Amino acid sequence: MNTVQNEALHQIVIVGGGAGGLELAVRLGKRLGKKRKARIILVDASRTHLWKPLLHQVAAGTLDSHADEREYFALARSKHFEFRLGRMHGLSREKKEIYLEPTLDEEGIELLPQQAIHYDQLVIALGSQTNDFGTKGANENCIMLDSLQAAERFHHKLVNCCLRAQSQKQNAGEGRFTVTIIGGGATGVELAAELHMTTKILSSYGLVNFHPEKDLKIVIVDASPRLLQMLPERLSDAVAKELRSIAIEIHTNEKVVEVSKEGVAMASGKFIPSGIVVWAAGIKAPDFLRNLDGLETNRLNQLVVHRNLQTSTDVSIFAIGDCCACPQGEGQANVPPRAQSAHQQASCLADSLCRSLEGKPLKEFTYKDHGSLVSLGNYSTVGSLMGAIASGSVFIEGTLAKWMYWSLHKHHQVAVNGWFHTWLSTWAETIDRVRNPRIKLH
Repeated sequence: MNTVQNEALHQIVIVGGGAGGLELAVRLGKRLGKKRKARIILVDASRTHLWKPLLHQVAAGTLDSHADEREYFALARSKHFEFRLGRMHGLSREKKEIYLEPTLDEEGIELLPQQAIHYDQLVIALGSQTNDFGTKGANENCIMLDSLQAAERFHHKLVNCCLRAQSQKQNAGEGRFTVTIIGGGATGVELAAELHMTTKILSSYGLVNFHPEKDLKIVIVDASPRLLQMLPERLSDAVAKELRSIAIEIHTNEKVVEVSKEGVAMASGKFIPSGIVVWAAGIKAPDFLRNLDGLETNRLNQLVVHRNLQTSTDVSIFAIGDCCACPQGEGQANVPPRAQSAHQQASCLADSLCRSLEGKPLKEFTYKDHGSLVSLGNYSTVGSLMGAIASGSVFIEGTLAKWMYWSLHKHHQVAVNGWFHTWLSTWAETIDRVRNPRIKLH
């Protein structure tokens, strides 16, 4: 087993290169790695980074993932940290080591052996994965939209469905292909709108026998009384109205009890025949965190942390993002699993880790809710802004909301790439939109 260790420098290891983990690595690389005050190592099972809120666009084909991915190795070189490819599967708190599984290539041949990486301070930022709550048949018959690979698999199935419909002319109402989305949160409603937009564009690309309204049916199923249950009711109502206006079918207060190859069965007795089923109804942290050398976890496998983001059982180990259960205060729910939470925690922990090297106490994390935005493709964007703008919530929609949704992604790009590179990439994106098809067709 190879061991990565450097006795001369304090070693900070970050596991997970998502929104929080990558931003933390960049911040620490600038403040510590560049000045040789510490060695920063980022570990991830993938070679590239894609901002997770964009996965629904990859699935629908409205975003070419290769245009937005960033190479970890290249980022590490320019941002003064090191990158290690591998998937964490174990931890020794006594030895202060994490263990990575062997990495295999596309043909199943070992590319990298099992590795052990020493740490002085460890940050776990592994994000979350879809939680099917043990629903019968869900794991076997649903696409879990929590990775780039899953999003691309969904897109291939969607395009194949449209091509099949093109070759088999049908009368109205016959043989409609149904995509059922289980989960009425942001991912579910954004995916539904993007899919409707995608199929309309596809039908204009010479698929004369394919009609979006006739050949494709999009259904959202949620166990809650309304869509976007965690967001203000006015926002939820606006989204539902917009979705229904483009013929997307909504079933709320419906608990899914089984998913089969034929479709989705609900506790009420309803059954929706489905060609593709996407599960977007809940999240949990990776299962292996439950038994990670005695670290405390909750029922969602999230690592329990104090307000300073330090795990409850080990002062050398921290957690940020969706994989941590961070308290906000007595009587309040934990910090919500959102991209803005991971971004804020990365900023706070970067300060704390720098302070700890100077012998200063860690900072306490305070979450600031800046509101929520939901994009419905080209149809609409709606949201609520919180905090600094007004006491309570300000409801926004239309062009202003679209611009603010777009700026969220740019804010992440600036945190990772800096202003100049983000400015250049934005111009490149603009040119690509003119040069390339509006949707990916392969």
